[in-house]
Amino acid sequence: MDLSDEILIQRAAQEGDQRAYSQLVRRYQSQLRYSLRQLCNGDQALADDMAQEAFIKAYKALPAFRGDAKFSTWLYRIAYNLVMSEKRKKAPDVDQEAVDRAQSDEGHEEVQQLSMARDLNAAMQELSEHQREAIHLCMHRGFSHEEAASIMKMPLGTVKSHVNRARAKLQSLLDPWREEVVSG
Repeated sequence: MDLSDEILIQRAAQEGDQRAYSQLVRRYQSQLRYSLRQLCNGDQALADDMAQEAFIKAYKALPAFRGDAKFSTWLYRIAYNLVMSEKRKKAPDVDQEAVDRAQSDEGHEEVQQLSMARDLNAAMQELSEHQREAIHLCMHRGFSHEEAASIMKMPLGTVKSHVNRARAKLQSLLDPWREEVVSG
């Protein structure tokens, strides 16, 4: 029988039931790790470390969880803060030589996919940090604008503006790909 998040949280926070918290971890670890890989620019080891740290922090803070937001939103906010702190410590590096080597080693289709991914990544880097985060949360992870506003600690209208501006800028920056797909 699957227990609700609320019951599991109550058991873990008030009764110290570690099995209840283990169920929450199993329920959310895959999607949290996936999201963190996106936020960590594909660095799986860093994403896994951040996920583990987020679950530990959430467990310690569980008695303070008020239930104003869904548990998943609260957990994602903790993880998001950890990643942003880590990003402030060091700037991510792109190994352009590795991308170029991969392009020369792969077939045309793979090269095109790598090229498209590189262009998408480059286009994402043209967005402001808040626009990137809002797009990731709403478009990629499927959070509602309200949930993204809660995670990002921003007014709802600001998040909506970030999403709309990011969409328009991405559409403009990636327009050559749309033309190539249509004509190809």
